[in-house]
Amino acid sequence: MKKLLLFALILLQAACASYSGSGLVVDASGMDDVMRIMGEPRMQWDEADGARRLAYPRGPMGVHTYMLLLGADGKLQRIENAMEPKTFRRIEPGMHQDQVLRLLGPAEPSWNAYFKARDELVWEWRYCDEWNKLARFDVLFDATKEVVRSTMTLREQCGTENDC
Repeated sequence: MKKLLLFALILLQAACASYSGSGLVVDASGMDDVMRIMGEPRMQWDEADGARRLAYPRGPMGVHTYMLLLGADGKLQRIENAMEPKTFRRIEPGMHQDQVLRLLGPAEPSWNAYFKARDELVWEWRYCDEWNKLARFDVLFDATKEVVRSTMTLREQCGTENDC
């Protein structure tokens, strides 16, 4: 019975979290508001200027990763969906893994792969492309140096119903 009650409380807490941050107000909402509305971030980084970047990936079923930036004053500066081609174009060969994480947020662990013969680590994100079709964006790392080797975008091949 206790396990069932705990499970119900977890579901209730998850249901209260906002998917995209609706309800947050730029230049007004603070960290307490973000945590109340979006929940605990999956990753966060302190920026050199005192700002804080928060990552909210919505996979594996969702196709968005919301990146929130709180200024040095603790107020929300912006919310962006990182799963867009304009962000993917910023990924370049030679970038380190941490730089990729700061732009895209964490990839879904079950979609990542290591290829021993090539000493290559592949991180994968799913997103909606410009035609509202499911697609995958892969970043291929030289696993020894942990730097980007290349990137690749593929359209999902999951039948005729692959709209987002």
